[in-house]
Amino acid sequence: MAISIKVEKQSTKFVKPFVQTPSTLFRYKLGFIDEFAPTYNVGIVLFFCVNSNNNPKFLTRLESSLGKTLTQFYPLAGRYVDRSPSIDCNDHGVEFINAKVNIKLQDFLVFEMNLKFIDEFIPSKIGSTIHQQSDPLLAAQITTFECGSVAIGVCATHKIVDASTLSTLINEWAVTNREENEIEFPEPRFNSSLLFPARGLSSFPMQPMDNNMLSKYTRKRLSFGENVISNMKTKRNKSTRRWSKVQFVSAILWQTFIAVDLRIHGFQRESVLIQAMNLRGKMASLIPETSCGNLWGLCATECKTLETTEERTDRLSDSVKKSITNFLKGHHTHEVGQAMVLNSFSNVTNIRESTNVVVLTSWCKFPFYEVDFGFGKPIWATPGTIPINNTAFLMDDAEGNGVEAYAFLELKRLPYFEEALQHVIAFAT
Repeated sequence: MAISIKVEKQSTKFVKPFVQTPSTLFRYKLGFIDEFAPTYNVGIVLFFCVNSNNNPKFLTRLESSLGKTLTQFYPLAGRYVDRSPSIDCNDHGVEFINAKVNIKLQDFLVFEMNLKFIDEFIPSKIGSTIHQQSDPLLAAQITTFECGSVAIGVCATHKIVDASTLSTLINEWAVTNREENEIEFPEPRFNSSLLFPARGLSSFPMQPMDNNMLSKYTRKRLSFGENVISNMKTKRNKSTRRWSKVQFVSAILWQTFIAVDLRIHGFQRESVLIQAMNLRGKMASLIPETSCGNLWGLCATECKTLETTEERTDRLSDSVKKSITNFLKGHHTHEVGQAMVLNSFSNVTNIRESTNVVVLTSWCKFPFYEVDFGFGKPIWATPGTIPINNTAFLMDDAEGNGVEAYAFLELKRLPYFEEALQHVIAFAT
């Protein structure tokens, strides 16, 4: 029987910080990592198995707690000024949407095509930018299912928000929402522009597609359970080296994308895998885990020859370890440390056009599954679509030890991708 899923917005309003932002903090300047960051929004949706209909103040409480949370995340309630570039911290507010969907959560979760509807739960158009000064920088959508369960989708501009910032924001919002009494807020946490001042960089060279192009692309969800990963690593890793689940799954995905490219072009082109690396805790001078803004560098790994899964995993592991070792030698307060991060971006901008570029981002270890608004932790967390070809996002599964991967590629290449993936996994197992 065909299932018709329809998400309908019931109301939209703007939520402002509970405490007015002082005039001394009115202008937030972007740092050089912010300058380089892509122009798309970064978003996630969390699904909670809860009967919210039993609490008539459910939405009101979420709205109020969001306003209190914005007091320490005040730049997100401002507006982007492209010509600076900077943020006017004018407290114009963030978008808060109440929506309903005509299906029960348990039916949606087992629906084979549910991934196609994920972006309906995230309050932003795919690939939208924030170059209009009136555009909000953050939006939240609360969607209620027929059974009373809810999905909370949050998206924000990548210009001042990375995955760690998004996780910190949502977890702080959840803490505020479940607290009975008023809580005291620490100092504002947006400090990326102070740590890495602006350099006049251009944005990430691989920019998102517009809505006219998106119909030619698709998103593929891949699940790697803990046992599957463990069995594959045991069979393929004949050395004493220890592979992380992220690098092992990354190697499988990269090998699959290379196989697809080989099928299309008839010969193996040079390939580069670009991975984002969280700088928090990875530099000689401390960058606290709760620091907000864009605080990441890039690790680019090259491949010119055919390799086995284990050889590719070793290559990725060596490349990441080398990058981490270099970052750990640098103080962000010194020019050498600044140059290390800056060079990680400049290396990417110099990649030849003939190269097969694959972009992979890991959100593993970010505590999205620890979010608790007072009605339990999410049973599923999934990112929104990032409309850049040959990309993949990794997340922990609900149990925490497996990996869920989301690959984005051309629709016409999907059969090649699925065939290549089966071959890579079959060889690995």
